[in-house]
Amino acid sequence: MRPVDVNLPAYLWGNCLDLLALPVWVVSADDALVYVNPAAVQWLHRSPRRLLGQRLEQWLDAATAGVLADAARRSRHEDRRILLPRARIALVEGHELFADISLTAIGEIHGQREQVLMEAIPVGEFAGDDPAQALPAALHASLRGLAHEVRNPLAGLRGAAQLLERRIEDPEARRYLDVIRAETDRLHSLVERLLTPTPPQPLVEINLHEVIERVRFLIEAEAGWAVRVVRDYDPSVPTLAGDVDRLIQAVLNLARNALEASANEVRLRTRVEHGVRIGEVVHRLAVRLDIIDNGHGVTEALSERVFLPLVSGRSDGTGLGLTLAQEIAREHAGSLSFRSRPGHTVFTLLLPVPAPAQEAFEVTR
Repeated sequence: MRPVDVNLPAYLWGNCLDLLALPVWVVSADDALVYVNPAAVQWLHRSPRRLLGQRLEQWLDAATAGVLADAARRSRHEDRRILLPRARIALVEGHELFADISLTAIGEIHGQREQVLMEAIPVGEFAGDDPAQALPAALHASLRGLAHEVRNPLAGLRGAAQLLERRIEDPEARRYLDVIRAETDRLHSLVERLLTPTPPQPLVEINLHEVIERVRFLIEAEAGWAVRVVRDYDPSVPTLAGDVDRLIQAVLNLARNALEASANEVRLRTRVEHGVRIGEVVHRLAVRLDIIDNGHGVTEALSERVFLPLVSGRSDGTGLGLTLAQEIAREHAGSLSFRSRPGHTVFTLLLPVPAPAQEAFEVTR
């Protein structure tokens, strides 16, 4: 696995990191700070002038500087992301902070190489403090900043699709335009949710196969001839209570995970399960969706942390796709699990069937 190659212009790279609400800083090969974002300045209570150009040991105590410097060296030499859970960040003046620190070797920025990007997710000092409470808020704040930048391009994409629609008569081409417009609308809706937080959308009656078919079309359009998508649907699957947009996002993340694992075949399989335990609740009826791929699989090193945020098997991965998919499963009182070996990985999404649909299903059986 190679370090991330940062080919963006320096001003654009800096602007992207400036938008993040998570503290981020970049150190050079000699462990001197070459960049610090506004969130890090606020979190560390130090001005950029007192940070930029300073080596780690000049603003951190010896123990903290040693731990970060060692992790930075490992990230460079092993070409992978290093995670330091609940790390102690002690400043030279004695002030202590605690955070999950992620270190990633990156390519050239500002003419220098072998730099390391350090991201901090602030957490409590003690294990009893729940970092999961701070994490969604921090991620949400970061996403809100990015959402501002995404909104205008989305509007432009939708406008371009509408103009093309007036000029194209071919039914197959218009089908792709319909997908572009629908996906643009879906992303616009997600952006608006980030910018204007609202209560969760009420779940409505949905056909899971319609959700999967939407994802299948998107994956085939994205991967082209590089992947074969196989449908293995149980026609007796009953309707579910769900949020279509959120479920599309979850299934799309899982399918893209298969593509990123170098799979050339992805099987989408649905089945009805009886007497299924999800968490502490036993459901009389549930629908199981299996996303099966023949990619390289999940490594043993990642298997226990694959659903954690900011954990990725790829140097350019965000480590948020599976985390979001699991969150969406829980929103639907469901679960997400996996099993994997090289050449065969299965992610299983279990969704309970509401009582009215259970009764209708049992009558038809």
